[in-house]
Amino acid sequence: MQIMSQLPNSLEDAIAQSQTAVQAALKDGLTRIQVEFLFPELKFMPVAEQFLPLFTEYDSRLKIFFADAGAAALARRNWVDAPFQILDIGTGRAASLQAKIQPEDEIFLFIAPTSIEVPQLEKLCEIISDRPLVFLNPRLEDAGTVGIGYTARKVRDRFISTIESAYYLRPIDDESALYRCYPGQWEVWLETNGEYQRIAELPTKPSGDELDLILLKGQPQTTTDATSAKKPNVFKSLQRFLKALSS
Repeated sequence: MQIMSQLPNSLEDAIAQSQTAVQAALKDGLTRIQVEFLFPELKFMPVAEQFLPLFTEYDSRLKIFFADAGAAALARRNWVDAPFQILDIGTGRAASLQAKIQPEDEIFLFIAPTSIEVPQLEKLCEIISDRPLVFLNPRLEDAGTVGIGYTARKVRDRFISTIESAYYLRPIDDESALYRCYPGQWEVWLETNGEYQRIAELPTKPSGDELDLILLKGQPQTTTDATSAKKPNVFKSLQRFLKALSS
């Protein structure tokens, strides 16, 4: 089935799209799913709050993890009537990690985990086994922490590569973006003459070099007066919106 994708016009729109994408991925039996809104100004707490209704049906069978105890405490304070448990990933021993996952937990949401928590995350995912889990705005690949070369490749092959990207939105610059909304393909969008157009569809996430090549091919070869009179584009307005949200 061909999915007609459309870039979102606001953060709410993007979150709604991501919820639909995660539902589709869960329905297809995927169990390790991630959602990424890659804007530098983004504060993860308001996004998480808007994302949560996706899990309403799970009630207390949902378990939420934050990277650290401070963020978990803040969430517990803000989400007073939440039926689900909020924990931190923690950097404790394996035995304490084991205690964080209970048999009655049905689905898990990890909010903004980073590469620092990868060893604990990997252990938690082993304990969770084939129950579904969702990573919201993870930052799991940081060469400074995970390392480069052989070690990083092992972590990537063993763990990070097992996670399916259900939703991905990243402005590359003011005129282009990389986008994926499951079950659709990876798409490169470019603004030409004030309008966004999809210039490439790929079955897998393109590397930086592939992306550069696609954008180079997609650029109009001549500039006219029409191209300089640009309409406000979705990413500038999204970034303005995000600045307002995070201030």
